[in-house]
Amino acid sequence: MSRSNNIFLAAVLAVLLASCDKERVFDEYKSVGSAWHKDTIATFDLPQVDTTKAYNLFVNVRSNDAYPYSNLFLIVQMDHPGRLSKVDTLEYVMADEEGRLLGDGFSDIKESKLFYKEKVRFKKGQYKVHIKHAVRETGKVQGVPELKGISEVGFRIEYAQ
Repeated sequence: MSRSNNIFLAAVLAVLLASCDKERVFDEYKSVGSAWHKDTIATFDLPQVDTTKAYNLFVNVRSNDAYPYSNLFLIVQMDHPGRLSKVDTLEYVMADEEGRLLGDGFSDIKESKLFYKEKVRFKKGQYKVHIKHAVRETGKVQGVPELKGISEVGFRIEYAQ
């Protein structure tokens, strides 16, 4: 096959894959490196959306077998237009009873789509989302300085049904 045929096939495949995800409005990831430092904040500038529709919001996490815990604690701050911010502390189960990571994926990398908010209606204006981890070891006050096993953090907006 020629190079132009390969490019054409890749473009067709990309369009087909994108069209299969009809609920997606926004889906973006930020790399946090080989370990997520406790001071690293993943920030997402959300797009302007239709203010007459409702949306479901998700935090996406890509993790691997180096993740040493069964749960993940996150602090998610959403900045609304007009300087209003809402902060949530969230806990998600990341592994089953045998310690196997939950999520989708065929290799040791798993993608977890973690529910954040349901049927949200946005107002006109700019929104930002800030996500940082808040994992602490049992009995310790200080947070885990370098959270191993998390490589990317994402934020997703879908149309609510």
